Amino acid sequence: MSEQKKIARRSFFAGLGLVAAAGVAAKLAPANVAQAIAEQPAEPEGNSYRLSEHVKKYYRTTTI
Repeated sequence: MSEQKKIARRSFFAGLGLVAAAGVAAKLAPANVAQAIAEQPAEPEGNSYRLSEHVKKYYRTTTI
């Protein structure tokens, strides 16, 4: 078997193990942690600055 196929197979199984571990960790996480992640802070009232999706995209594109 060529070295290229061995590396591809190893990376596939490593990725599969990583996905399985993430699934188990998500299943075992306490419910209050999942709720805390799901909650979003309230947007301010009025015409002030808002962190919208297009602003977040801009910030991501300007990072070095």
